[in-house]
Amino acid sequence: MARLRDPERGCEWDREQTFETIAPYTIEEAYEVADACARGDLIDLKDELGDLLLQVVFHSRMAEEAGAFSFDEVATAISDKMERRHPHIFGDAPEGGHHLWEVIKAQERTAKAESGALAGVARGLPALLRAEKLQKRAARVGFDWPDATGPRAKIDEELEEVSTARDQDRAEEVGDLLFAVVNWARHLGIDAEAALRNANMKFERRFAAMEKAAGGSIAGRELADQEELWLAAKRAERGH
Repeated sequence: MARLRDPERGCEWDREQTFETIAPYTIEEAYEVADACARGDLIDLKDELGDLLLQVVFHSRMAEEAGAFSFDEVATAISDKMERRHPHIFGDAPEGGHHLWEVIKAQERTAKAESGALAGVARGLPALLRAEKLQKRAARVGFDWPDATGPRAKIDEELEEVSTARDQDRAEEVGDLLFAVVNWARHLGIDAEAALRNANMKFERRFAAMEKAAGGSIAGRELADQEELWLAAKRAERGH
């Protein structure tokens, strides 16, 4: 990466990159890793982990050029953090001290002057994942429904508000509805981000099956024909 970023002999594209321009690629590579895991493709996972590691190296190299930190310091910092947050493994805390992880994280946020129960939840996270993390943080200080009944009722309430909202308010109300769905999923023990990712993949499979059954494309087909193709794809996937 140092060679690629060399001002005179390096790659023109790599030299021009900044933290801001590289960040979207970092996020994309993390999703590629998640996709390989979901597919159980360990060969692809190896490649995707390499791509993700390259992103860490890229950011670290730019930071080193700015005199901030190096890749070695990044590796040392995470190693130190793992030891610090596992005192029951690397220190003298009692066994079974995994619960200390969140306590230690809270102490670290306090040391960084990050106040409030919701401090430190990254704004760059996918929206569903960030919603779940915010809800979990709020739940730790008692701001939560006692069971799944409350968030389920909230979905009905938010649906009604979407239906009756003015055009200029509807996007906000849809956001509230999605937030409520994430809350209900959390109470049911379901990872909303993973659930939607799986739903996306299911839609892709079934849509591809529709296209195949239609001879390559469903464009121009009547809606009733498309619906029948969709139902056939569902039946085929379910084995009946």
